[in-house]
Amino acid sequence: MRMFHCDQCGHLVFFESEQCVHCGAVLAYLPDSNTVAALQLDSAADATTGSYQRYRNLATPATAQTGVPEKTQHYRMCANRLQYQACNFAIPAEDPHALCSACRQTLVLPDLSVDGNTLRWRKLEAAKRQLYYTLARLGLHPQEPGWSPHYQFLADVPGVPVITGHASGLITINIAEADDDERVRRRVALHEPYRTLLGHLRHESGHFFWDKLVRDGGELESFRQLFGDERQDYHQALQAYYANPPSYAQWSPHFVSAYASAHPWEDWAESWAHYLHLVDLLETAASYHTRLCVPETARAPAIQVEDPFSQPAPSFETMVAQWVPVTLLLNSLSRSLGQVDAYPFALSGGALHKLRYVHELVRRPYPLHAPGAGVLSPISPPLQAP
Repeated sequence: MRMFHCDQCGHLVFFESEQCVHCGAVLAYLPDSNTVAALQLDSAADATTGSYQRYRNLATPATAQTGVPEKTQHYRMCANRLQYQACNFAIPAEDPHALCSACRQTLVLPDLSVDGNTLRWRKLEAAKRQLYYTLARLGLHPQEPGWSPHYQFLADVPGVPVITGHASGLITINIAEADDDERVRRRVALHEPYRTLLGHLRHESGHFFWDKLVRDGGELESFRQLFGDERQDYHQALQAYYANPPSYAQWSPHFVSAYASAHPWEDWAESWAHYLHLVDLLETAASYHTRLCVPETARAPAIQVEDPFSQPAPSFETMVAQWVPVTLLLNSLSRSLGQVDAYPFALSGGALHKLRYVHELVRRPYPLHAPGAGVLSPISPPLQAP
């Protein structure tokens, strides 16, 4: 994602930053303006909630005559930042919620009294906030009820393993995925080239947005023409996939991954996740003003990476043309540090055709009350799993 700058000193800061390392300013991400801002501490009291710390946005414009902000914006820190250091989002001071719009999407937490679960939960929330950011940049209203899934983060109990997945707007993640060693073990056991928390969340959010943008958006026929008929038995399809995994030559001409070949729903979710990989990585590269060329010849033309969210936005063809050299550079840098490829994929024409479909669907404007913008059940404070 793009880089940010401290409103107080101009130093480079990041989406995850909570304090400027240059000037010490308090930083927070503001979902209402989709930016990381420097905040100055004020004091206030609320008759209902008691005393709390209130902050003024240092980026609020000031009048030329008085130097006083035209409309002072005040914020409070998300309660999960204050209590657990598990969030860097701020909330408008007048908002009645103790939790930010991202943290309120988590309905069930792991048992935080268990050693290690607080750290696992923090990692999951960090990945979820990055997904929140990208959905906001795509204009998919993650702050609004009905435009983002709910989440539950659960641990295995004896005889009852937790299966990561999506059902009816609720994403379940097994918190064991937050342990690097366990996640790598599962990746190797399942012969996967890539497995991350962010990748899980992007994939599962794809199932949620299939419901909203394809099923409820009147796109079933166009989807079936490209991805296949999702009405085929899902559980039988997965059983067949795991019983006889396809070879690379079988799946690579048409799918972004082997798992995408299991069922049209998984094909969509894998393509959706890949599209989010694409726009997030290109935005990051563009924010660094990346200019590069693939040194195939001495006269190879240089490419200036464009921000996929700029106006006017680059075409899908332009994004793909820039994506290829950026990922080659990324993998070469990873190898130079003794790491495996950060992006272990090669997209075929068939896979790119499906990414184009996602691109064209997601780039449509989606007003809050558009068809398919139904409201999920009301968001309640998160509960800790027993």
